[in-house]
Amino acid sequence: MMDTIFVQTIWQIMEELRDANQLDTALSKSLDILKEVTGSEAGVIWMLDDQSERIIAVSSSGPMDYTGLSAALGQGIIGEVVKDGEKKALSGDADFGYTLEASEETEIRNALVIPLKTPNHVIGCLQLINSPEGYSEEVTKVCENSCSIIALDIEDKGFSFRPFEDREPIVQIRNLVKEFMSGEEIRRILKGVDLDVYSGELMVVLGESGCGKSTLLNIIGGMDQMTSGKILVEGKDMSNPTEDELTEYRRKYIGFVFQSYNLMPNLSAYENIEFIAEISDDPMDSMEALALVGLDEKANSLPRALSGGQMQRISIARALVKDPRIILADEPTAALDYDTSIKVLSVIEKIARERKTTVIMVTHNPEIAKMANRVIKLRNGKIASIRVNLHPLKATDLVW
Repeated sequence: MMDTIFVQTIWQIMEELRDANQLDTALSKSLDILKEVTGSEAGVIWMLDDQSERIIAVSSSGPMDYTGLSAALGQGIIGEVVKDGEKKALSGDADFGYTLEASEETEIRNALVIPLKTPNHVIGCLQLINSPEGYSEEVTKVCENSCSIIALDIEDKGFSFRPFEDREPIVQIRNLVKEFMSGEEIRRILKGVDLDVYSGELMVVLGESGCGKSTLLNIIGGMDQMTSGKILVEGKDMSNPTEDELTEYRRKYIGFVFQSYNLMPNLSAYENIEFIAEISDDPMDSMEALALVGLDEKANSLPRALSGGQMQRISIARALVKDPRIILADEPTAALDYDTSIKVLSVIEKIARERKTTVIMVTHNPEIAKMANRVIKLRNGKIASIRVNLHPLKATDLVW
């Protein structure tokens, strides 16, 4: 029976690698498969950057955010495995060569680290953490076979790895819990989320309805309060802010793009944006914001004279005029057709890529995730996986 499960595991991984139109997605799904079949709490795929000689986490499955962490070649267990090309199975906590600011539930009881090895060189490694049964020789063997298949596929597809540039997180979230009353019962919508948000990245958050996507966005935006946990913004603790601190934070850091546009119907497009500019500390010119979304010729139009896509682009310009550090977009294309969605997503892409503004976008559409730097998947109030898109698609290349 166990042999059958392991054969099925390797077959599933081969199918994922063959069918996926993005290798990043295939790696993430392969990691999910290996994590599930071994019963591990978490799994990470690390890739070697030859230029810096550092091994960088590109895909993470489980509650902790490992993506962006790195280990030096030859240092710690991760560095040793990639340098020597030899697997390591261990019990108890150990020096893996990276530092993770973890919540209480992340004590490492056992781990398995296997190189991603081609006939020519080692290009990275697989790390599995905390299997209740440990990692037997049989389990280790199927993981080794899987890693060989993954490594050969990477080499065959001419995969070139370029990591995130070194940068500090703009937002750090640790063990975030959100509860609210539902009738006479307490419902927990977020169940201990750990996440770093990096300056200038485009992050997409995926998940089924009710998993906590919008709640997470609202807490980051200072529009909702968490029940417990910790949030740092550029190192400042914003876990229990005063009203004045919240007001200052929303004014300085946050631009919000809503699904329902929320434009004032009796004000023109320009006036909707100028209204926000007048209450901002250091806004950009309102006409410049309109030009950035390609609607400067609609400056004098009232919302009722605009299409849905145009109103959404006006709402993006309204968020952008504050010159915020972070733009939060909650299902910005949910009410739009495909062609209009691509226009809106192209604006969001331009803001992130050219202006280096951090964008966090919630969506139910997995195709949109392909344009992100990182993809966060929520499931039942927890992070199920985090994936780095090593080669994000342009908005105009998305198809659904």
